[in-house]
Amino acid sequence: MAREDDRILGAQEVADLLDMNVQMVRKYAREGRLPAYRLPGGRTFKFFRSEILEYVRSYPVDASDFASQPG
Repeated sequence: MAREDDRILGAQEVADLLDMNVQMVRKYAREGRLPAYRLPGGRTFKFFRSEILEYVRSYPVDASDFASQPG
């Protein structure tokens, strides 16, 4: 049985997961900033959920980063 982290996601699913615009997800994938894959001859990016979560965990956020922002 596959684990939830082993799922393959499309760009829109990654955008929803990261609360990002789908165009930005595609841009980051093209630039190599997000771990992504294309099938030979394919135009769309595919992502492993586990790799996206690992990427996010590698950039920890400190709550003090948001303390001075209005809102």
